[in-house]
Amino acid sequence: MAVNTENKKDKLMEKADHTQDPLLIKLQYIIRLSVRLLAVIMTLIILWGVFDVAYVIYKRLVEPPFMLLTISDILATFGAFIAVMIAIEIFENIIVYLREDVIHVEIVMATALMAIARKVIVLDYNELSPEYVYATAAVTLAMSIGYWLIVRNKKQKRIISG
Repeated sequence: MAVNTENKKDKLMEKADHTQDPLLIKLQYIIRLSVRLLAVIMTLIILWGVFDVAYVIYKRLVEPPFMLLTISDILATFGAFIAVMIAIEIFENIIVYLREDVIHVEIVMATALMAIARKVIVLDYNELSPEYVYATAAVTLAMSIGYWLIVRNKKQKRIISG
């Protein structure tokens, strides 16, 4: 036990030495500042995306045939909506990183699943090869299983610790 405790102390001392390195402190400050700038930029992109979706819907509704959207218009609108939602998820990733200084795999996986869902919604199956459709299905399945495993593991840890 004493050896194990000493090893832990040595590792903690080693970690403390690295965190006090002035260069690393400055670099970490630059990275945090960069992440904050990314949050501001992402907010602007989200606003731009919302205005773009509204403008596209407005423009399609006032063109002949007046106040009528075709299926392709609706699918394009869904794709634009989901693109804005993906941007919001990325913004949430940035915020969690700023608050906790950690990248949460669950949020990243959820964002990736949303991006895959957007891709599936806007696919034109008449112009795609069967291999592309199968590959998209495989990626969707793999990401879904990965997300399910992460969420399940998180729930099991809560049950054990709670």
